[in-house]
Amino acid sequence: MKAKNSLEIVRFATDIIQTETEAISKLSSYIDDDFVSVCNLIFGKKGRVIITGIGKSAIIANKITATLNSTGTPSMFLHAADAIHGDLGMIQSDDTVICISKSGNTPEIKVLIPLIRNLGKDTKIVALVGNTGSFLAINSDYILNSTVEREACPMNLAPTSSTTAQLVMGDALSMTLVYMRGFSSSDFAKVHPGGALGKKLYLTVSDLISKNMTPQVSLTASINEVIIEISSKMLGATAVIDNKGDLAGVITDGDLRRMLQSGCEISNLTAENIMSKSPKHINSTELAVNAFSIMESNKITQLLVLDSSNKYCGIVHIHNVLQEGLI
Repeated sequence: MKAKNSLEIVRFATDIIQTETEAISKLSSYIDDDFVSVCNLIFGKKGRVIITGIGKSAIIANKITATLNSTGTPSMFLHAADAIHGDLGMIQSDDTVICISKSGNTPEIKVLIPLIRNLGKDTKIVALVGNTGSFLAINSDYILNSTVEREACPMNLAPTSSTTAQLVMGDALSMTLVYMRGFSSSDFAKVHPGGALGKKLYLTVSDLISKNMTPQVSLTASINEVIIEISSKMLGATAVIDNKGDLAGVITDGDLRRMLQSGCEISNLTAENIMSKSPKHINSTELAVNAFSIMESNKITQLLVLDSSNKYCGIVHIHNVLQEGLI
């Protein structure tokens, strides 16, 4: 077999992507009354969504199940083959069953659908199917049409465009339910507590500074005292606090270097003489990712933190953000 040159490979891969893009673009014309009814059905029922399929459609079913669960719609995956060998018992009377199949005529589907029907009239069947004249489509309560003209496979055999269409239709259903439920980022955080994604949604500035020391000096502190405070607290900066206990400014190690480089007489200088007034700050209840955004936009590595009473309570450092894997 002769090797293909780079241009041929690029052209072929581009054609594959274009074929799947065209298949997906046609799905918008399939968003009809049945789609609306399915959304209202799932939204209005207390039961779960059971998603089933066989082969590659089962893989897509797993993904849609995961998306629904992570966005507030309780869902379970049921392999069509396992269902007819005992797992059918997981379906409860108030559940909605979504059957995913390109042809809608596989042997497992033909056996499964009548069995689901026998569970009772409250169990509704939704066909996410690529053949609206199939056994599955005819014997379902609702149809989510995922028909594609051809697979992206050059032999028109391997499930490619069809499984992409199934996935996108599942995403359309899942995200419409998100919209209907008013599912918020805080709701999302509750079911995604682990990893960087969860941390971005729930980790606060207060969490970041909980183990940090709290460097601070008075307005009249000497330069020697400032240097010792910055060095001992290991955050590269110190807050300057006035006589009322309010934040007056900040001194960073960069401020100290610039002062020394200026060649000025430092023996009589105090913190008030070299501090930066009106320093950038953030409330301790803010999300940690917001602290990073402020540091990034202002090209700084430390940010002063204020509590709910606008009193200084610590410093968040860029290293705190890095350690948590937020960026």
